[in-house]
Amino acid sequence: MKKNILFVLSLFLVVNCFAQERKDTKKEEKVKTSVYYLIRHAEKDRSDKSNKNPDLTKQGHNRAEYWASVFKKVPFDAVYSTDYNRTRQTAKPTAESQELEIKTYNPFGIKLDDFLKKTKGQTVLIVGHSNTTPAFVNRLIQREDYESIKDDNNGNLYIVTISGDSKTVQLLTVN
Repeated sequence: MKKNILFVLSLFLVVNCFAQERKDTKKEEKVKTSVYYLIRHAEKDRSDKSNKNPDLTKQGHNRAEYWASVFKKVPFDAVYSTDYNRTRQTAKPTAESQELEIKTYNPFGIKLDDFLKKTKGQTVLIVGHSNTTPAFVNRLIQREDYESIKDDNNGNLYIVTISGDSKTVQLLTVN
């Protein structure tokens, strides 16, 4: 008799677990998770102060390659960059390694609602600047948590995850 009760109880628990799992699976299908990786461009050439669109330095190109190796196993759906040499050059190794075109965006003219709809459920790399990258993060999370990046810091990585109403952010610093 005890064996039968244990058997029925075990069967009940197993069936209940599978039923719960199906419900959770259906919920997950309805909620699409978007993940945004945001970085500032790598080190730029500062030799000509009048040049508003400088290229990356050798160190900057090395950092761009390093970012590509960091992101090697991240399955990006899209790579966005502002329309400057330094940001496109930073994004290029990652985009090429994942066979993606770099999409240009204007950080001051982007319509966030449209961008979020377009990228819903995707994993996206966004390359910007010392002021635009943290500002974009703040807009994504709808809070003013991050200030401009110090001018000598090219190693911040912000990872914003949006799933339904939940918004989280992680800040990692890479030297």
